[in-house]
Amino acid sequence: MLTVYAPAKVNLVLEVLGKDNDYHRISSIVQSIDLCDVLNFELDKEIYFDCDEPSLKRDNLVKRAAGLLKESAKCNLGARIELRKSIPWGVGLGGGSSDAAATLLALNELWRLGLPLSKLVRLASKLGSDVPFFIHKGTALIEGKGEKVTPLPSLPSTSFVLLVPPLPKIPGKTKQMYSNLRVADFTGGESVQRALASLRQGKEIEHRLMFNVFESIAFDFFAGLDKYRKILKEAGAPRVYLAGSGPCLFALFADAKEAGELFSRLKKQGLECYLAFPFAR
Repeated sequence: MLTVYAPAKVNLVLEVLGKDNDYHRISSIVQSIDLCDVLNFELDKEIYFDCDEPSLKRDNLVKRAAGLLKESAKCNLGARIELRKSIPWGVGLGGGSSDAAATLLALNELWRLGLPLSKLVRLASKLGSDVPFFIHKGTALIEGKGEKVTPLPSLPSTSFVLLVPPLPKIPGKTKQMYSNLRVADFTGGESVQRALASLRQGKEIEHRLMFNVFESIAFDFFAGLDKYRKILKEAGAPRVYLAGSGPCLFALFADAKEAGELFSRLKKQGLECYLAFPFAR
């Protein structure tokens, strides 16, 4: 059996530069974190998939990734795949995309295909805009539709506290969020460039450089989200950020002790929260 870990991600900076036909051009600095799903793979004659979250068994990206790789490589092997979810789904942490990327990487090894990362990235881009990043993981600059991935120096010591608000799941949430963006929300990539300069000097990204285009619409889109932003602030978060297209919220700290204290305060309130750290490439 081959076991792999599929990490979640947070967008430290996320800009939308414009729209070309049916997709948006993005520029984003993304960090994988050690909140992970676990996938087990065993050789089989066909592709079989199971997941401990019943609602995610149908039309899962894991099955699509396995089928795409099998077809592309003209492989006559199969696999029995088991997915154990730990990453909250549908909240902006990229769990489904990470699972798909982990499947491409694992089956490339299990089936002994020997495909280079560049080929896996091209396949990943056919599955979704976040999937190519998870082929690389770590800290990276994401551009285009998400298919252009440039690895970056690792973040300085950073701790993340994530809060998942108990809000209803919204079908097609990410697509709706993008469709609600206005031309006035598009930017020129300046926030990403300033943050890149800090990272390349070995510095942390300052709070003033953090930016997420979806924050301009998320607190209207997700009814009740502002209540949980206030809870995070009152519990001691210096700043509160939206994770991807939301509604997960997070705070980050250079001091792991401070992060742990905030996490404990949120836990005592019975909230769904996570303490996480960067997941290395």
